[in-house]
Amino acid sequence: GGSSSSSKSSVVGAGDREAREAEPSLACRGPGPTARPAGSLGGMWRWIRQQLGFDPPHQSDTRTIYIANRFPQHGHYVPQKFADNRIISSKYTVWNFVPKNLFEQFRRIANFYFLIIFLVQLMIDTPTSPVTSGLPLFFVITVTAIKQGYEDWLRHKSDNEVNGAPVYVVRSGGLVKTRSKNIRVGDIVRVAKDETFPADLVLLSSDRPNGSCHVTTASLDGETNLKTHIAVSQTAVLQSVANLDKLDAVIECQQPEADLYRFVGRITINQQIEEIVRPLGPESLLLRGARLKNTKEIFGVAVYTGMETKMALNYKSKSQKRSAVEKSMNSFLIIYLIILLFEAILSTILKYAWQSEEKWDEPWYNQKTEHERNSSKILTFISDFLAFMVLYNFIIPISLYVTVEMQKFLGSFFIGWDLDLYHEETNQKAQVNTSDLNEELGQVEYVFTDKTGTLTENEMHFQQCSINGVKYHEINGKLVPEGLIEDIPDGMKPGLAQEEELFLKAVSLCHTVQINNDQADGICDNPWHTNSIASQLEYYASSPDEKALVEAACRIGVVFTGTDGESMEIKSLGHPERYKLLHVLEFDPCRRRMSVIVESPSGDKLLFTKGAESAVLPYSTRGEIEKTRIHVDEFALKGLRTLCVAYRRFTPDEYKEVDQRLYEAKTALQQREERLAEAFNFIEKDLELLGATGVEDKLQDKVQETIEALRLAGIKVWVLTGDKHETAVSVSLSCGHFHRTMNILELVQHKSDSTCAEQLRQLARRIKDDHVIQHGLVVDGTSLSLALRQHEKLFMEVCRNCSAVLCCRMAPLQKAKVVRLIKTSPEKPITLAIGDGANDVSMIQEAHVGIGIMGKEGRQAVRNSDYAIARFKFLSKLLFAHGHLYYIRIATLVQYFFYKNVCFITPQFLYQFYCLFSQQTLYDSVYLTLYNICFTSLPVLMYSLFEQHVHPHVLQSKPALYRDISKNAHLGYKPFLYWTFLGFAHAFAFFYGSYLLMGEDTSLLGNGQMFGNWTFGTLVFTVMVITVTMKMALETHFWTWINHFVTWGSIVFYFVFSLFYGGIIWPFLHTQDMYFVFVQLLSSGSAWFAIIIIVVACLFLDVIKKVLCRHLQPTCTEKAQMYSSRVALSDECIALQPLSRATSQLSRIR
Repeated sequence: GGSSSSSKSSVVGAGDREAREAEPSLACRGPGPTARPAGSLGGMWRWIRQQLGFDPPHQSDTRTIYIANRFPQHGHYVPQKFADNRIISSKYTVWNFVPKNLFEQFRRIANFYFLIIFLVQLMIDTPTSPVTSGLPLFFVITVTAIKQGYEDWLRHKSDNEVNGAPVYVVRSGGLVKTRSKNIRVGDIVRVAKDETFPADLVLLSSDRPNGSCHVTTASLDGETNLKTHIAVSQTAVLQSVANLDKLDAVIECQQPEADLYRFVGRITINQQIEEIVRPLGPESLLLRGARLKNTKEIFGVAVYTGMETKMALNYKSKSQKRSAVEKSMNSFLIIYLIILLFEAILSTILKYAWQSEEKWDEPWYNQKTEHERNSSKILTFISDFLAFMVLYNFIIPISLYVTVEMQKFLGSFFIGWDLDLYHEETNQKAQVNTSDLNEELGQVEYVFTDKTGTLTENEMHFQQCSINGVKYHEINGKLVPEGLIEDIPDGMKPGLAQEEELFLKAVSLCHTVQINNDQADGICDNPWHTNSIASQLEYYASSPDEKALVEAACRIGVVFTGTDGESMEIKSLGHPERYKLLHVLEFDPCRRRMSVIVESPSGDKLLFTKGAESAVLPYSTRGEIEKTRIHVDEFALKGLRTLCVAYRRFTPDEYKEVDQRLYEAKTALQQREERLAEAFNFIEKDLELLGATGVEDKLQDKVQETIEALRLAGIKVWVLTGDKHETAVSVSLSCGHFHRTMNILELVQHKSDSTCAEQLRQLARRIKDDHVIQHGLVVDGTSLSLALRQHEKLFMEVCRNCSAVLCCRMAPLQKAKVVRLIKTSPEKPITLAIGDGANDVSMIQEAHVGIGIMGKEGRQAVRNSDYAIARFKFLSKLLFAHGHLYYIRIATLVQYFFYKNVCFITPQFLYQFYCLFSQQTLYDSVYLTLYNICFTSLPVLMYSLFEQHVHPHVLQSKPALYRDISKNAHLGYKPFLYWTFLGFAHAFAFFYGSYLLMGEDTSLLGNGQMFGNWTFGTLVFTVMVITVTMKMALETHFWTWINHFVTWGSIVFYFVFSLFYGGIIWPFLHTQDMYFVFVQLLSSGSAWFAIIIIVVACLFLDVIKKVLCRHLQPTCTEKAQMYSSRVALSDECIALQPLSRATSQLSRIR
């Protein structure tokens, strides 16, 4: 509104000026870094630390801005330093990318561990080349760095586009074209229609005489309605560049803060010998990122620039959420690290035990040097221990991290591509903001949901109202008292009663609805042609409730036709009326009401107020209060959203005091909000109640089915809403959150700790006595605060035993507190929060997984969420299909990685028993390096992207399958021990199978030659590569051509690579132990036979175990797999049939 411009002028005399100059916000108090503190050594040290950036300079609470940078001419003034207008969203620069990225990557345990191993290999004589650990580490670091560097390059690119955008600035009496990044605090900037504001500007003037303009902040908070901003009257008249260049004014305002809706400041305009002070509030501030609409051009002065703009301060980096799988991975790594240390220590001890015999300590063919004989025993022991660590280090899978990252990043695209999550009406697809939590979608135990806009459409339709104690319905654009249903023909419509007309005028004037000025023209003056008026007028509102009420009043006969910032126009039964808008008392969540003060055409000063019944009825002293209260409760029981409407008529003296109080509160620089709240409470009292409204918010499609499915999946659903108790219960019943058969327990309207505690104990006893039936709990915000203060355990016990919980009258921070309470309870359940409004952001950020609904309450929830969907019903597909599959994929990926590395390194450990613990390596260095990078990496990556162990339709239609994977079932210690045991068993089979074949010096070649140790190691390695690849094939249920290609291609690639590597003398290799080894191995029929026998023996037991378990004790998932294979088969058959028959068959199957 235009509250500030309508206040009286204030001319400040010399005495006032002196008082103002005593305030700490004066410009001559520049911040510390510009003037060097003299004197003490401590002062000098502080100045040095400030210059180096260790100590931030002292800042005052306010900043002083000289418009057009006209600084005072006296000598001792030191200009304040402000940020430039560059936006920096990037993380790295060309200079710091390498060190900063390396530092971040080596904070990961596995990367740091491999770096240490690599350094050990460089420093001491180890059995394997430093390349074996250096190359995989380099590969992992490089891949991650390229990914992060590319993402940061995209950020740099978008930053450069923004910072280089052309803007026009008033300098030296003319308009100068420059780049956005060159704007300084104090510059006067010109912005034209449909352009975005390049910095946070205080509006000076527009092309309109009153200095108003319309903006949309859709890119900031998602609100698509037009907001009106207004300049102070003294600068609004300066509409030319020449006049603005002569403006001599100073703005004092608060330092930058992130709150988009808060701004406190004042402007002091020097006019000849006097100073005029004007208050500046949020209505004067144009935010960077907002867009100018319906206004030709504006001029504004930059007050916050670059990274100090409110938009930049809202780039809040979200706290890093870590999934349960990642935590499991870290604990498994620690266990494998312990296994590694155990193997290294055992090998070192056995080496010295073996060498205690003299013949083994220094055999004739391996004499020690003089240096070795004289070296320290402790140093030798440490050196041997480190050498064994290097030998066995591959048990820790370095490529696990990079594979998991690639799986999460690539896998997240499937959510966006899923047509089942696409909403055609709004053309919105699912959106992934955080790919790190894909598998967490398969672990959810609690869902916390907002009501309005999440379970409901947030499309309001006026249904009923109560005026002066009488209930009315709207029938065909007419107000009909309850009980009367006869429809009166259009031509004979009776006039509105005086109280009905006053009620509708209050609804038409008390709001912040906007309308296009062009649209008001040409509206038919016939008061009864309301449908044509409603169809021609298009209203914009930040609140759907307000829009529904203004549209309803328009249909009934009181039409809001527009506002110019200083007055509001309505047509009451066709007669135009202009009300002067004196003040707008904005809505805020604490008061839960909003008001306007207007001057009627007859000169009366009126206050119209509307808000929640708890915020209006206690302040009403006249009118049908009790009857209206009963009607409000009846509306709420029907699930309608209710608002009460009241008014107050001021005497001239009363209004004078009201105007004075508002002016003082609005011009205060300190504690402005508190002083405004006091002023509002003083004004909004002694009200006369006019009536109440009931607006319906329709349920979204398939909400009931989705909530029922969540319950079948073992997920508890909590609804957290700011609505009235009765409204919330009614909606909970209609959406299936509460069942009609459920025993509803209530913990509401408690004012003291003792009564709240007593009620909690009673509820706990009732639940214990009636444990057979299901219970639902209703709790309100005040009772919840009391319960959480001292009776948290008791409250949690009651909640855990309830099937459904409804929290009403909740503040945004209370929602987050409830989520934190469950999240940190002893069971540590995985929580999911879903909402659509800015009031849900704290809850979304607090939960393990936050989901934003792309609703009508803006985009803040979507921007701060991990995932965003268009409708609540999509939650079932997201959790039961995507979440289930992601969890299965990544759980198998993690277990399989550890399994294949146990298979890889255990034969190396066993080999030491046969080579006198001399640290001889079993495998060639190239094989050691490429095992995880090339030979076994792609099959598991493709599995983790494409696997569907059960058809997604089956997963969605059988929510109970979700219970099979709850509580991290596939990454618990049982599956972990099974995979680890399997790895050791297979490793023993590889080693001893090969040993049986060639351990007794048997000749396996036609020419009588025997195999050596490299051939033995290659045989073990060949069997291993084939077995672990085939093991992945056994785990795969869903085969695509890509799976076939990478599975069989990996085995073929290993053979082809080995033939090339061993068949050619490579000039850059200083030794070539593997020359012709692989060709010789494959020329032996016995070796081929051994490879086949060992692979079959290893996997045969696996197959037997799977078959027996599936037939004797099948799990729900295994039963569903058989069912889904039938569905998939039916899908193929149906695809070949005519469409009509196919549709009917498909519906029968599903």
